[in-house]
Amino acid sequence: MSSAVPRPCIAPFLLAACALVAGCAVPGTTVARDSSGRPLPPVARQEAFVVTSPNGDRVDEYYWLRDDHPERKRDDVMAYLRAEQAYTESMLARQAPLEARLLGEIRGRIKEDDSTPPQHDRGWWYWQSFREGAEYATWMRRRGGPAGPDAGAPDEVMLDGNALAKGHPYFRIPAAEVSPGGMMVAWTEDTVGRRGHELRIRDLRTGKDLADRVPGTLEPVVWAADGRSVFYMRQDPVLLQSGPVCRHVLGTPPSADTVVYEEADDTLFTGIEPSADRRYLLVAMDGYDVTEVRALPLDRPEAPLRTVLAREPGVRNYADHLDGRWVIRTNRDARNFRLMLAADDAVADRARWTELVPHRADASIDGFAPMRGGVAVAERAEANARVRLVPWSGGPGTVVPAKEAAYAMDLGDNPDPANPAVRVSYTSMVTPRTVIDVDLATGAQAVRKVQPVIGYDPLEFESARAWAPSRDGKRIPVSVCWKRNAWARDGRHPMLVEGYGAYGIPSDAQFDLAGVSLMERGFALAVAHVRGGADMGQDWYEDGRLMRKRNTFNDFVDVTAFLQQEGWADPRRTFATGGSAGGLLMGAVANMAGERYRGIGIHVPFVDALTTMLDASIPLTTNEWTQWGNPVESREAYEYILSYSPYDNLAAKEYPAMLVTTGLWDSQVQYFEPAKYVARMRRLKTDRNPLVMHVNMEAGHGGKSGRFERLAQVAREQAFFLDLAGIDR
Repeated sequence: MSSAVPRPCIAPFLLAACALVAGCAVPGTTVARDSSGRPLPPVARQEAFVVTSPNGDRVDEYYWLRDDHPERKRDDVMAYLRAEQAYTESMLARQAPLEARLLGEIRGRIKEDDSTPPQHDRGWWYWQSFREGAEYATWMRRRGGPAGPDAGAPDEVMLDGNALAKGHPYFRIPAAEVSPGGMMVAWTEDTVGRRGHELRIRDLRTGKDLADRVPGTLEPVVWAADGRSVFYMRQDPVLLQSGPVCRHVLGTPPSADTVVYEEADDTLFTGIEPSADRRYLLVAMDGYDVTEVRALPLDRPEAPLRTVLAREPGVRNYADHLDGRWVIRTNRDARNFRLMLAADDAVADRARWTELVPHRADASIDGFAPMRGGVAVAERAEANARVRLVPWSGGPGTVVPAKEAAYAMDLGDNPDPANPAVRVSYTSMVTPRTVIDVDLATGAQAVRKVQPVIGYDPLEFESARAWAPSRDGKRIPVSVCWKRNAWARDGRHPMLVEGYGAYGIPSDAQFDLAGVSLMERGFALAVAHVRGGADMGQDWYEDGRLMRKRNTFNDFVDVTAFLQQEGWADPRRTFATGGSAGGLLMGAVANMAGERYRGIGIHVPFVDALTTMLDASIPLTTNEWTQWGNPVESREAYEYILSYSPYDNLAAKEYPAMLVTTGLWDSQVQYFEPAKYVARMRRLKTDRNPLVMHVNMEAGHGGKSGRFERLAQVAREQAFFLDLAGIDR
């Protein structure tokens, strides 16, 4: 196909005439209304653009909405997006009081002056604190040993996110790393929302920032052992994904930085991290079907990378290093992965590896944390994430116990392998996130922090695990929660069903602080653990990607049908929501079985799947071919993606009410996908159900960055669903 950016339209979006003729709203004008007073939606012009490919051509009448400029969009595009936003505000105006109440409730459950539980790392305790009313965290530390902080040591402020965020509509610090010896902190910050970060460095002895500033980086940063240089990754300026790995020496210009490694295969992601013992910089090339691990000694930062685990088709290896041995998670002869050990001089010889944790068909290994007292293994069984503690000598080890049927227990931050306990995080749909230290020798648990939720009593709520039959004979896990005195399984109460189902990412049963507001108003909440995620292991993932992708959509529809038939949900008041690849799911479900839903929330949605997968210039496309298929090279993949791509399958029929959201600077699903989707659906649909699109003009894929700012979108969706359900309180 042509990957050229569409030319600016000769006939621009006419501002004054538009409001009168096309019925669109423009900032500074009144939204046009019909004779009954109902707001009239914007009508996007149609301009035929042929999307060509080796396997077929299609006409996209809204392709003109695409503008790839990284800093500004064309006037006609912005005029249309603002018209959509004005229309949305007008359509949702009557629910504004409910939205404000919800926002107040949700924020009111948050303990504003809060902090994360401190974690020990090599002579210091680190945590993040939040001041009352503050949007961003302050990064703190205090001297101390493994037993606890020193009594006389002062608390030290490393980074104040609120001060750094001043003047930026969007702000995020994804990574902050302290140098060996604790004298410097390096961090990366994003002020746009498009994953383009700037690397910065501060001297913690003086509190002064160094002149060193490296723009155009991705999130991670790793210090060399001498504390005089840092490793980072550049962002590809076009594809916005991982570029070369570089080394920056303090006090030198970024132009002098050394390229340590650059991956030639643009279907792979590159990542960097220190090994558990901080001996090595680990550089991992990761694809959905192949991986490679390289390393260099951090005490010799100028040394070349050496290959630790070479890439092999179909083999995925992940490695960490501690005290002279490598721990390797591999899927070689192990669909759900197993853990292997190898001495430094044996890692290249698989015959000399020894097995630490064997493969199991009923449980998959998702990750691990090597500690001196043993290995903590993150595994998944029956759609629950759990942690198993295994001694270095091997054996079955012990599973950290949980009391609920549907829950999620994950490995927390464990930066210091000398700590006697491993940190885990536990939650369920009714249990707020709880941070626990588990002693590696005895298994004893010490609760370090329970997420405070003001006014919430977990005893008033209940959760359950149900199993829905699929049309092809599978059992699909469903996690459900509700408030005891507000909901009953009688087929007369509303329900919100959430789904994702992609990339092997599971949809865990987690506590939703905002969801409490829906449950207090009689809703039940459900999570559908559909295929495409690895909720039930690697087979569950494989059965929902590439030429089996339709299983993801079928599963969600079958779960909905089950919940309605079994009295869990009122068929007239069933709602669905999903974002990103979950937005693809929502779009496909709306086409397949829209009649089953009263309303759908479809957020930053990947809805123009075929056009995007045909265009290697769009960020992430090349990485995703192993996920969806490559329609350029395969006619079979072309036709299969075409068969379910939400944008291509919109039809002249009734659709449920829909709230669509997007971010103008989204680096993962470009804004023009949902914009085109809304324009085409609005032209084709035959119902009068609301179709509104909220455009966040200042954010990317994750929405607003502040901890309170991001709640507004949640409150908007809840008010949208409650209004449709006939609940106005």
